Amino acid sequence: MEPGIVTNVSGGTATVTLSHPAKRNAMTTAMWRELPPLLERLAADRAVRVLVLTGAGGTFCAGADIGSLRGSAGAEKGLATAAEEALAAFPKPTLAAIRGYCVGGGCQLAAACDLRFAEEGALFGVTPAKLGIVYPASATRRLVRLVGPSAAKYLLFSGELIDCARALRTGLLDEVLPEGELDKRVADFTAVLASRSQLTQAAAKEFADGPADAERVAHWEAQAGESGDTAEGVAAFLERRTPRFTWTAR
Repeated sequence: MEPGIVTNVSGGTATVTLSHPAKRNAMTTAMWRELPPLLERLAADRAVRVLVLTGAGGTFCAGADIGSLRGSAGAEKGLATAAEEALAAFPKPTLAAIRGYCVGGGCQLAAACDLRFAEEGALFGVTPAKLGIVYPASATRRLVRLVGPSAAKYLLFSGELIDCARALRTGLLDEVLPEGELDKRVADFTAVLASRSQLTQAAAKEFADGPADAERVAHWEAQAGESGDTAEGVAAFLERRTPRFTWTAR
């Protein structure tokens, strides 16, 4: 099977699957290049309310395809950073569904998602020290925000793999599921996310990911007033029915 990225949209959730089974879904140059425009298209699709990033088969992503790094590590790093930033900037909730190896560039992509759920047995590592690569500043800062300076330095300095229990403890993971239960939990949770107010989610994502100046706060307050979502949410609560939110991210 040729390496690539497979996309499926169903029930408001876009599932983006990294597929390179021969190399544990390691990212080729073409896959790195493919991801940002794919994310841009999905962000503009009003049918998409949530995005799930996962890997084909029994693993998430073992990083970059090392064979493609020979003589072009700098270019590859730039492509990986562009993909990471495109994923972090996706305007709707994102969730990494992880099995097996989540290493190097794979861990970089998982960290760029809003949330990370994993199946027991998954392994995590940030491995540039094994290759003499300077890890991107944006990815380093994102990792520090997730797990704190000490845990980030442990991962970056050593390149050692950690298990789900330690990843959960440090904040790299949000949930760990028993074997065979990841898909159902992800489907159930993304259905919940898809039913909630996109207005609330978009504003919360922006506020959580960086400082919010007065202009942006005013922007979101205006959106809340103009959209009618707040009035709809309150009315639905009082009438004991499911709200029908209409605001969309695009």
